[in-house]
Amino acid sequence: TVAALAFAACNSGGGGGGKGTVNIAINPWVGYEADAAVVGYLLEEELGYTVEKKNLAEDVSWQGFESGEVDGIDVSGLLYGVSVFIPGNILAGNFRAVRYIDDRATPAQEEALLKVFRGELGGPLEQLAQLVGEEVAVRRAPMTFTVDEGAGILRIGDAVEAEMAPYRGPTGEPTRLVESIFSTIPGSPAYVSKASRFRMAEPELGIDLDLSGHNAIQGYFELRG
Repeated sequence: TVAALAFAACNSGGGGGGKGTVNIAINPWVGYEADAAVVGYLLEEELGYTVEKKNLAEDVSWQGFESGEVDGIDVSGLLYGVSVFIPGNILAGNFRAVRYIDDRATPAQEEALLKVFRGELGGPLEQLAQLVGEEVAVRRAPMTFTVDEGAGILRIGDAVEAEMAPYRGPTGEPTRLVESIFSTIPGSPAYVSKASRFRMAEPELGIDLDLSGHNAIQGYFELRG
């Protein structure tokens, strides 16, 4: 399993009319199609991009992870993270990013993971990577990711640290939003939580945050090999 701790989402691919062209892969299930329709409308009507949609089966979209291998290199069990500065409307892109590779990775595994998350191997991650306007740095770091049902810790070297705990209902179960637009992962429940601490220190991105008591939310996706 490769766990992606954070990610970016889709921007212009150059050429075409207006500001450029955005390619959106459409997986054949209702929640995904609805999200893609909203994003496509905003890109075309509000931001002036040309949108091209392509129907693509979900298993094809993620086949780079299906076996836990990338170009024949085993990357199972490794973590990847990214810190981003978003200068304005998220759909307008131009993110500035610092990418992090699990310090347990070999040089070959590092190269393979970077190919995937830079979008060089295609699929939905190619669309996600297009939001990044500048890759400021790539770093190796020890990482911890233990978040489950809205509770746990995320730590990336000395740069990022977050701890969250879920709100709970009368029965003691974690509070969840189901079939909600507040889940950024279609089909996943959103666990409503509070972050006791969020720390991000990224001087190259102009970010120095140390917050406590803010809202947090978690959803699930899993890439199995």
